[in-house]
Amino acid sequence: MTTFATTRMSSKGQGVIPEEIRDQLGLQAGTQFVVVGDRDVVILKAISPPSMGAFNDLISQVRKQVRKSGLRKSDVDAAIKRVRGLK
Repeated sequence: MTTFATTRMSSKGQGVIPEEIRDQLGLQAGTQFVVVGDRDVVILKAISPPSMGAFNDLISQVRKQVRKSGLRKSDVDAAIKRVRGLK
């Protein structure tokens, strides 16, 4: 079910997400958002860190891809040294 509501922006650029929408989406104080603006449209997308299980799955996939690519730790160390040399 989609809920519609209106809100106003304060002089400090702050807006309030109406209670019924916060409740529907399970938003809590401290929730972080990505904010996208285009012409007269503002989109707030709630973001949250992945669960530990999802994070471990992601790390596992990255490790498999690294092994498959043949990338070595010495390659990463060399790339870091090159970049640091530029600064």
